[in-house]
Amino acid sequence: MLDTAATRPQGLAVRCSRALLSPWSRLSLLVVLLAAAGTCVLLFEPQRLLSDGGLRQLGGVAAVTVFAVAYGLCTTAFVPRPLLNLAAGALFGSQAGLTAALAGTVLGAGIAFGLGRMLGQDALRPLLRGRWLRAADGQLSRHGFRSMLAARLFPGVPFAAANYCAAVSRMGWLPFLLATGLGSIPNTAAYVIAGARASTPTSPAFLVAMGFIAVTGLAGALVAWFKRHQLRGR
Repeated sequence: MLDTAATRPQGLAVRCSRALLSPWSRLSLLVVLLAAAGTCVLLFEPQRLLSDGGLRQLGGVAAVTVFAVAYGLCTTAFVPRPLLNLAAGALFGSQAGLTAALAGTVLGAGIAFGLGRMLGQDALRPLLRGRWLRAADGQLSRHGFRSMLAARLFPGVPFAAANYCAAVSRMGWLPFLLATGLGSIPNTAAYVIAGARASTPTSPAFLVAMGFIAVTGLAGALVAWFKRHQLRGR
């Protein structure tokens, strides 16, 4: 009798731990975290904190580092990257601004990838039954670096969506981070330069940057349209 009474609390603890660590419990936690992050963005607008002059008082490497960390956290909370890239250029100029923006991009992508991999992958992978979902999962799993590089080069794929799709797939950490860093350079540089030269909108650098943004945006839309009709035809 004593043994039976003693094992009841242990059995209840095991069942509770299994329930808390189940795939759907972890997915629910991920949804709660993302909803809380999105709410904080709407309430506090952290992108404004990055665009004011407070960071300039830190100076040098410290300011760039703080901005990069804040940038990464903001992208995890769904702050649009173009706003952050413009702020990086306005605050630090073209070179330091690009360094801060790229570091923040890779950091934010890594945080989102880790959250999705730990909290959402086990629950979502069994749901990949649709034709589009299976195609995206197969592409990322077999050709992770190439696929993610293309997604980062063309702005038609939302940054957060690419992060979490990659996390659910079998793509590795290293290809994901390398493709994110390399593929984000052109578009990020264009926005940073535009932010750095915003005070002189007729300068050649500003006009070239805005032209590049427009061309890549159109190219991304065309690629997305082509892929969509290609999948429909299968």
